[in-house]
Formats: sequence, C-alpha cells, structure tokens
Amino acid sequence: MSQGPGLYFDIGKKARDVLHKGYAQQPPIHFNYRFLNWNLDLSCQEELVHGLRGLFTCNIPDSGKLEIQHFSRFSGFSASIGLSGEAEKGYNPVANISGHIGTRILTLGANLACDLSGSSSARTTNNLNAGLSLNSPYLVAAATLHDNFQTLKGSCYFEVNPLTKTAIAAEVKYDLADDETTGVTVGAQHALFSWTLLKARLNNNGKVGGLIQQKFGTKFSITVAGEINLNEKAKEKFPKVGVSMALK
Repeated sequence: MSQGPGLYFDIGKKARDVLHKGYAQQPPIHFNYRFLNWNLDLSCQEELVHGLRGLFTCNIPDSGKLEIQHFSRFSGFSASIGLSGEAEKGYNPVANISGHIGTRILTLGANLACDLSGSSSARTTNNLNAGLSLNSPYLVAAATLHDNFQTLKGSCYFEVNPLTKTAIAAEVKYDLADDETTGVTVGAQHALFSWTLLKARLNNNGKVGGLIQQKFGTKFSITVAGEINLNEKAKEKFPKVGVSMALK
C-alpha cells in the first residue's frame, strides 16, 4: 500500500491505541451468560488492485460492515455500508464516507456518517467529523471535531523509546456547546519483552485501568485488562476484568 497519509481514522490513532486499545470495552449489543458479557470480532481484508483494498469487519452480535479503501501518495479515501446495533432499537443500516489528504507531517480529513433506515425523507446525517494531525518521528498531536462539530477532542502521543515501545499519551474532550471539559485521560505503555506489553491509564472521573498483553508467536495473543473506579464507595468499588484473544 501507499506510504501516504493513510485514512481519516488514522488521525489520533497512536494516542487512542495507548489509551483505549485492548481494554475490552463492551459494545452496546453483546452476549450475556451469567456474570460474563462477551462478543466475537471477525475481520478480513484483501488488496483488490494496487492502492485499492476491500475490508470486511463484523462484531457479533453488535455490528458489521463492508468497506472499500483507496490509498495514494497524498490522500486516502474510504466508503462503507453496514449495520449498527442499538440495545433498544435493534439494527440500523448506516453508510460512511471519509477523506484524508496531506503528507507524513501534516494531514487534514473529514468523515460523514448517515443513517439509512426509514424513508428517504427521514434519513439523517448522524455524524459529521473533521480533524487534523501534526506528525513527527516521536511526537504526534491531533485535534478532531465530533458530533457535528459540537465536541472538540485533542490528543498527544510521545514515543519515549521505540525499542521497548515505551510511550505516553493524553486525550482531552471539550464540549463546545456547554463550554466545559468533559474528559481527560492520560496513559502509558511499555514492553517488558518483545512479546509482553503493559499499559496503564487514568481519567478525570477516577477510573484507573491497566492491561497486560502476551503474544504467542506472530499469530496469537491474549490480553487481560482491568479497571476500577476510585471515586465509588468502598462497598461498590469492584474492579472490572476482561479477557480478549486475537488470532491473525
């Protein structure tokens, strides 16, 4: 694939990976068995021609989509159609299109999502987002507007040591309509060995999380993540633990 700016969703991705990836957040619709909530992620991709890639992703039972991605030296575009689940409303067909332009140093992008359920007159734009990213070998800063430009999110990623994957990241969310900061999250990661990764994070609501990811060869990994809310009362202060497995 092209070594261009990538796709819109690459804006702020390095900070998101440190702060959120692997923490086993449960989607709105999931399977439940006694005290266990679980879901299954499936994905596959294929390069159709040079610079054009087809992608299928499915989160069972929550959502799924088919996506086409196009890459060039100074741009990246994607379009997808799929189903998105809501706990009370069931599944809605949605379409998404995004564009991303720039260089390896500075990129700009926008993303548009539409709800295709109902009649053509009732179809609405669910979300319009835009963002920019400033990239250097060790520092990546990004700013994005979400929820039809009602929410501003800023993130920063700093790579301390690439050999041990040591990095720190921070993310701030600001509600432009209410003129207030709604979330601050900081985190870090460090690889003890090439096959063992540790992460930790803390947000302004008092939630502390951590995970350990163990790789077995190049195809299989297991991640154990946990989180506890320090602001809850002692009797209600129970940690949440999640386990995820990935096979590539």
